Amino acid sequence: MSDPIVIVGGGAAGLTLACELGLAGAATVVLERRSELPERSGGMLLNAHIADFLRKRGLEERFRTPDTPTWGRSHFGLVYRDIDGELADTDYDLIVPQWRSEQLLRERAVELGVEVRLGQEVIDIEQDPDGVTLTVVSPEGSGTLRASYVVGCDGPRSVVAGAAGFEFDHLAPSYYGVIADVVVDDEAQALFRAGSYPSGQFGVLPVNPADPTEVRLMTVEFYREPPSDGEPLTADEIRSTIERITGQAPDLREVRWMTRYGSPTRLARNYRVGRVFLAGDAAHPHPPSSGHGMNTAVHDAVNLGWKLAAAVRGRAPSGLLDSYHHERHPVGRRACRRALAQIPLQTPLDRAAPLREIFAELLELDVVNTFLSQYVTRVRYPLAVEGSADPEHELLGAVLPDTTLMTSAGAVATPELFRSGRGVVLDLSGGRGVPDLSAWADRLDVVVAEPCKELGADAVLVRPDGHVAWLGTDGAHHDGLLAAVRTWFG
Repeated sequence: MSDPIVIVGGGAAGLTLACELGLAGAATVVLERRSELPERSGGMLLNAHIADFLRKRGLEERFRTPDTPTWGRSHFGLVYRDIDGELADTDYDLIVPQWRSEQLLRERAVELGVEVRLGQEVIDIEQDPDGVTLTVVSPEGSGTLRASYVVGCDGPRSVVAGAAGFEFDHLAPSYYGVIADVVVDDEAQALFRAGSYPSGQFGVLPVNPADPTEVRLMTVEFYREPPSDGEPLTADEIRSTIERITGQAPDLREVRWMTRYGSPTRLARNYRVGRVFLAGDAAHPHPPSSGHGMNTAVHDAVNLGWKLAAAVRGRAPSGLLDSYHHERHPVGRRACRRALAQIPLQTPLDRAAPLREIFAELLELDVVNTFLSQYVTRVRYPLAVEGSADPEHELLGAVLPDTTLMTSAGAVATPELFRSGRGVVLDLSGGRGVPDLSAWADRLDVVVAEPCKELGADAVLVRPDGHVAWLGTDGAHHDGLLAAVRTWFG
């Protein structure tokens, strides 16, 4: 198709999707409403499962330097526990501000040929059988842009969702919070009383190691509507919000950055309407939840990217685009459920105390801590196809685990096999071989290696997003592998 894929929104979901489409050679344009991108953000964490994806694309070192700190604690409803044992290796969090993650993703997208346009506000879209027309307002005026597909990554109040007629299940009323990086003197800092209050929560964090007078103030009120987007955020709003929660209005000497957040918790009933898709907070906005919102948004994009690229290049088999909704919608529901399940632990405060005490004890159990930590991040899609060699295998639908394969060229770590963003067939059969797949050479790599006990299979088909789509365990399965290749790669 000659018209590009247009992504509305240049946050984590939109930029990850842009990188995936650029890697696949699909013409892509990102429209970002903001004209200036501040080097501050509310989100501060990048979790291990995003790092795993970045490693597959050869990008982890850009985000994780030797000096990148890790956050050594986790919480559920502000009931905290240190991250230790196996979770310290599999479910750590890197302290990478979201603005920095977005900056690095934006740089990578541009390297891959994606056009990122700032100061572009989409006010309407209209689709027809052949494409989508967007109405865009910019400092230069208004105009239209034609797209083959549109993906709304434009946040909780998605214009794309409204214009395209997406329907939502409303799961909880709105919440409202503010974040402000402020300069306050020692006397004022001594008056801060962070914690949970009957009407909400107030938090204080150091934000600048070089300047101890700068701190980050954060609030959340779970059952209050935020002001409209058109109402500017002021220092007076920060003060009054903190006073409403804590009973004290802080003396803010200087506000260096501030933002407002909040929306109802809702879930799109379908992630696709015709040629329009939703990803990230546009599809499933929910209260902040230890970085799980960004994790879910990024993996929405990873799931959708290779499928959209196949569609615009005429390679998508029947049902491939619809599989995005079928696979990611349950994950979005779990993300909303996990976030909402924490609210009874936090409010109303007088009734939450006994529940918090019990949860503190439960989180000392490794099995409980692991379950809650991986409730959204450990995803296994239902990917069995007709004639699947081993439909009950624990790896089918899961992310291919990191291991080392011995090939004729030497040892190869499995994440390195996905740098190109293509599918991979692992021939671990010890000479029994796999069928001729040269017809798919433009979208599929075949890697011959010695048998690998860690994988427990002699042939494995892995999608570009790293999920195992088929595997064989007891000899040649030529027909089954060919059927799986056709199912996912056309």
